[in-house]
Amino acid sequence: MASLSPATQAPAPKFRQVSVVLWIAALGLFWLFWKHGAGLAPWAFDYPRAWTVPVARWISQAMKWLLNDATFGLFTFEQATRFIAAVIEVPYQVALSLLSTGFLEGQGSTATQILPPLSWLAVIAVFALIGHRAGGVRLAALVVGCLGFVAVFGQWTSAMVTLASILVAVPLGVVGGLLLGIAAYRWLWVERVLRPILDLMQTIPVFAYLVPVLILFGFGPTAAIVATLIYAMPPMTRITLLALRRVPSELHDLGQMVGCTRRQLTWKVLVPSARDPLMVGVNQVIMLSLNMVIIASMIGAGGLGFDVLAALRKLDFGAGLEAGFAIVALALVLDQLSQAFARKSWGQPVQGSWAHRHPYLLAALATVALAALLGLVVPAVQSYPKTLEISTGTFWSNVVKWINVNYFDTLEAIKNALLLNLLIPFKRFLLSLPWAGVVALLAFAGWRLGGWRLAVLTAFLALFIAATGQWEKAMTTVYLCGISTMIAMLIGVPVGIAAAEKAGLWRWVQVVIDTLQTLPSFVYLMPAVMLFRVGDFTAMIAVVAFAVAPAIRYTALGLRGVDPRLIEAGRAMGCTRSQMLTRIKLRLALPEILLGLNQTVMFALSMLVITALVGTRDLGQEVYIALTKADPGRGLVAGLAVACIAIIADRMLHAGARNARARLGLAEVQE
Repeated sequence: MASLSPATQAPAPKFRQVSVVLWIAALGLFWLFWKHGAGLAPWAFDYPRAWTVPVARWISQAMKWLLNDATFGLFTFEQATRFIAAVIEVPYQVALSLLSTGFLEGQGSTATQILPPLSWLAVIAVFALIGHRAGGVRLAALVVGCLGFVAVFGQWTSAMVTLASILVAVPLGVVGGLLLGIAAYRWLWVERVLRPILDLMQTIPVFAYLVPVLILFGFGPTAAIVATLIYAMPPMTRITLLALRRVPSELHDLGQMVGCTRRQLTWKVLVPSARDPLMVGVNQVIMLSLNMVIIASMIGAGGLGFDVLAALRKLDFGAGLEAGFAIVALALVLDQLSQAFARKSWGQPVQGSWAHRHPYLLAALATVALAALLGLVVPAVQSYPKTLEISTGTFWSNVVKWINVNYFDTLEAIKNALLLNLLIPFKRFLLSLPWAGVVALLAFAGWRLGGWRLAVLTAFLALFIAATGQWEKAMTTVYLCGISTMIAMLIGVPVGIAAAEKAGLWRWVQVVIDTLQTLPSFVYLMPAVMLFRVGDFTAMIAVVAFAVAPAIRYTALGLRGVDPRLIEAGRAMGCTRSQMLTRIKLRLALPEILLGLNQTVMFALSMLVITALVGTRDLGQEVYIALTKADPGRGLVAGLAVACIAIIADRMLHAGARNARARLGLAEVQE
């Protein structure tokens, strides 16, 4: 982290005074309008229905046109999408046959198995060999432990169904994101077109575009893979663009000097030079694909996601937790393997026969063949024996029941106190605000933080929410998201401070927050519903549990990244430990803490759509209702409203972080 620059340690006093006066004036005008404007301008408080823009109807009509009338001459749009689905279906069926069902002849209940799937021992052995090739004995042992956990806890069959879809979705997401990122790097107009599209892909809730995906690609695992690609591809595209731009110009010039064509320069110079950050993009695609498994199960994906969803419907917390930890185990295996391959230095290729050049491949083929032969004689080699499976599901369900029985009155008192004194008053306050005043205040805040462009963007996005008739539900979403984010930050920042101060504690905290971020979001709903029933408080508890991880992570990383020279200077000046923390470390870590706040808001918004399952009445519920009624227009409009809230928060918090860096004289971080 860069040191402070004397010229930019603090803004000029006059600028500060003017800024404070402008903020006070803006808030004063807003208060006067809120208190006395209802009689003068009632339209500013309740958006007139006559002004509503029928975006939902337009989207539904566009979907019908695409499905029924759109054509490319030789084939229709529907035929094109079904062809894409058929192409994706081929590798998926191969992967599913290898890992789960075996190779079948015939269809449906009349299908007969020609070849069995890979033995569970063979799958573990192959992944262990891959781990040993990439990272040595420790990584191989970790892979064996994680996959062994999946088998021992009876999750193997479902895990292999999930792994089959991941093995198809991840390569498609990586290749698609890489090609889009390269195109954006080559042509500026492509980047300008892609940027808002990527913003929408990352901020629109997945539920919102499940209906269009189902309509265009049909019900089943293929549609789930398409939805996963929409969700998981944007980070790879962004990281590719950023990585290519960070390749030293000397390498670019050297490639041109030796006579590389444009294609050779891209694939033999730029892409290899950007391998490390590109592998970060691969890791993100893997993690986001695994985050999608439960939602994908709603449209026919099956696997571990379906197990978690079934457990949620029955409120079987133990079964849902075990399936969730199986997803965590798969995520850990794929994450560690991808990182190991990114760090691996491969050296010179081995000379000699094919067996000498590919010993790991030979060992894997031999292991698969041996396990297949042994499986014909010993069934336990082919399929993990049911008698050896263990389960802690009943234990965890009983723990939640015990808490509910013994602490019901205490939990109910806490719930009612927070509802009556915090949640309901804040909700009523937000719903009473005039939409026109909120739009104007957001525009002013955008102008103060980032100039006229941010002002126009925030005003337009807020006006879009009002113009589409989503204002009241959007305010309910802001209320739930705001309360949850505040509580998550109140928990996360102190924990992050404590973890940053002690290296040993940080290692344990990192394991916990990695697990929290990998666990499916639906898992958080089950104990919350079992303890607090349905409603806004339950939704808030689930959102806080899901969103607290980035608050902890960014606080700790910001404090751990403070320049040691500044800390030594503070000690030399005689600062106490509390003064070091409050006057040096926290101030310098403020930009990272603001980015952590940004990520906490994004996590909260993504979780709020899922909490619609427990009775919230916000935009998430609107998206979920549209999904149940197969109404693409209604779902996408509600999803776009969520995206508007997310983009407003994202842009303002990023602008605030940039301003904080500028005040502290720190180097700007490219994102």
